Amino acid sequence: MTTAQPESFATIHWEEGGEPQSARWRCERGTAPSARVVLADDTMPADVAYRLACEGTALLWRGDFQNARMLLQSLARRLDKTGERKAKKKPAAPSVSGMPTPQVALPFHQQRHLQAQRARVLSMVLIGMDAQYAIALRRAPEVQAACADAWGAPEGELGQVVSLRELQALVGAHEWRKKGVEIPALAKLAPKGYDRIHPHYAVFSPVRGEYVDLIAQAPLPTALSKKSLAYDIGTGTGVIAAVLARRGIQKIVATDTDPRALICARENLERLGVDQKVELAQTDLFPEGKAALVVCNPPWVPAKPSAPVERAVYDEGSRMLRGFLAGVSAHLAPGGEAWLILSDFAEHLGLRSREELLSWIAEAGLQVVGKNQIRPRHAKAQDSANPLHQARAAEMTTLWRLQVGW
Repeated sequence: MTTAQPESFATIHWEEGGEPQSARWRCERGTAPSARVVLADDTMPADVAYRLACEGTALLWRGDFQNARMLLQSLARRLDKTGERKAKKKPAAPSVSGMPTPQVALPFHQQRHLQAQRARVLSMVLIGMDAQYAIALRRAPEVQAACADAWGAPEGELGQVVSLRELQALVGAHEWRKKGVEIPALAKLAPKGYDRIHPHYAVFSPVRGEYVDLIAQAPLPTALSKKSLAYDIGTGTGVIAAVLARRGIQKIVATDTDPRALICARENLERLGVDQKVELAQTDLFPEGKAALVVCNPPWVPAKPSAPVERAVYDEGSRMLRGFLAGVSAHLAPGGEAWLILSDFAEHLGLRSREELLSWIAEAGLQVVGKNQIRPRHAKAQDSANPLHQARAAEMTTLWRLQVGW
């Protein structure tokens, strides 16, 4: 017997043992569960599973858990081979808003399309768990703590169903949360202080530390006294607010629209011992008032995100970037500066031009008073086999120092 499910919960339905069954559907992407669900176990050939998954049929696993992992790897290999064959063909030019995509942007759009197809197929392998997040399969790991981190404490009597791929990501995020990400800039600003950020599930991890280095090294505005106020727009894990606090700024207001990000930021700021200097606010872009320093690290790529966590990287139409530039002058104290941290990766992909960026700055009544730049250090920048290697190799991250124009 199961309890009634609140309307806000999506449910997945299937038949098992001649009886209709249902469970709570867990999907971070917010996509609806497949209408076609079949039971699968160790006896199902990988080719059959691949065909069903490509057709949109979900496979609710009833066999050995580790064999489900092996099946997922087998499906991934088949998808990779298919992707390699498609990549060798000249792609047809897609269109965005009815306009042809520039030729230079084709590799990016092709890769995003293949990634979306790959994610859709791999998400068809499903794992069921009970109301307490326990998996009743042979050799299944204990995932209760990881699920509680991501979804909150168990409630109700209805079981859960999640894709194996998402479950693996959830468990990986749990390990990242425990271990943390080392931020060298934090250690340099306070050698005896804690220097790790612990990202939560679905909150973007600051694994690219070069932008943090820019914030740690840029000269503070002359208008910024120790009693002045600074804003951190889109705080995420709270790493930027922590760096500003370690640089001696006594009051920072850090904003975000995501409640999970604000919870994550609060825990990190408390762990780093700077929470007394930072006020967290759930709002879109700016809090009320003016500050001598307003910092923003918006998503760098103007494309549609396919999952909530991707909103830290992809921003369709450059909404956050343009919103920040258009509104920041109204929130700058006299003589204050806006710091915009932005990679030019989108420029090398043909998704946004430098001229567009400069025109948005000028239209907002802002002027550039300085720039600090750094090259990326992540592995993809050196990977010549990556389809976007040319753009990644040329990438530069810039901290734009902006002031209200005269």
